[in-house]
Amino acid sequence: MDQKLHLLESFPAVGGDGAKYKVMGYERLRRDESVADGLDHWAPTGVYEFRLDSGELVDVHKDGKMTIAAKGTELKRA
Repeated sequence: MDQKLHLLESFPAVGGDGAKYKVMGYERLRRDESVADGLDHWAPTGVYEFRLDSGELVDVHKDGKMTIAAKGTELKRA
């Protein structure tokens, strides 16, 4: 299944390490094969993900806390 990311939002955040980060929120899209007009059509999947502008994955927990997945650094919206 072909997928791509659609940017929904971006915002500044400060890490528990004191560094400043830019967090990007995306929705995953999948190719919509039901439309056969020769053009690319994409449909939302309802799956969202957050990444730093460097590409690193950000985990968003049920309580709203955010951490950089690979490092465990906690992030807070600035």
